[in-house]
Amino acid sequence: MTEVISQVENSLDNEHRIPVPDDIDLRLLYGSNNRFVNQIRRSLETDLWVREREIGFQAPPGKARALETVFKELIALIRKGISPGEGELRYIISLARQGEEAHLSALVDKKIVLSAKNKTITPKTLHQKEYVEAIDKFDVVFGVGPAGTGKTYLAVAKAVDFYHKNLIDRIVLVRPAVEAGEKLGFLPGDLQQKVDPYLRPLYDALYDMMAPAKVELLISKGVIEVIPLAFMRGRTLNNAFIIMDEAQNSTPEQMKMFLTRTGFGSKVVVTGDITQIDLPEHKKSGLIHAEGVLENIGEIAFVYFSHVDVVRHKLVQEIIKAYQYEKENSERQTSS
Repeated sequence: MTEVISQVENSLDNEHRIPVPDDIDLRLLYGSNNRFVNQIRRSLETDLWVREREIGFQAPPGKARALETVFKELIALIRKGISPGEGELRYIISLARQGEEAHLSALVDKKIVLSAKNKTITPKTLHQKEYVEAIDKFDVVFGVGPAGTGKTYLAVAKAVDFYHKNLIDRIVLVRPAVEAGEKLGFLPGDLQQKVDPYLRPLYDALYDMMAPAKVELLISKGVIEVIPLAFMRGRTLNNAFIIMDEAQNSTPEQMKMFLTRTGFGSKVVVTGDITQIDLPEHKKSGLIHAEGVLENIGEIAFVYFSHVDVVRHKLVQEIIKAYQYEKENSERQTSS
């Protein structure tokens, strides 16, 4: 794409033109009925048009660079054999606004696991790629960021991948049984029935990686465990892939207890969102505490996600941005 950008024509009235290479399918680049072009035009608030194999727009230098970056990334993806979707385009635009390049084409060959449903799972953002690579490299990894960024999903994918490759003997998925406004004692049923609602997202991720019958078989054999955090006390787990989800709802004591369960040949991944803490006000989050206590240990990796990494519905990204803005505005008012 370098040769394309180098051919951008810039006139004195800030009009730019980018020629589209002959090997690029215009339907993939522009989207059906110019859907991508319209999305780029709205998102970057730019006078943008297309005429066959030429993209034209009027924009000041900053926006011109962002537009050039967006089309460069799209062309690179298409040349890798990928048909870009709205999610990829939103991510590319988000980074281009910040003066960064997404380099999504570099993610295409980074396969994580081929599930039982013949679905290839790959990182979709640079932070997801960093996260996956950290899991391969480090024995303890923290994935911290908002909902919808793939923290839990990718961790479970890597756990299943490790199991299929015989790198570990068992998978242990853990969650604190804490939610906003509810106590276990008020829920119906026996203990297992009480904790199942808290563990359901972990089951959902597993079922997306493996056939349900296979999951149930491995659970019955004890190869896969999905348990509340409290059940980890007193255990040492060797040759296991251990994931703690929703770690922001653990206390510092529980976090220490969990991390010290790690045995030989084990891999530990801790995921959480420090903006969604459901602990009582007087309780400190074990995830926040761990960030301060463990940050200088070189063998432990912390990977941070943001709203640009959200891979759910496009409105989720906007909702997270709105709440983040409200929080920052409130903090500024408090400090002033």
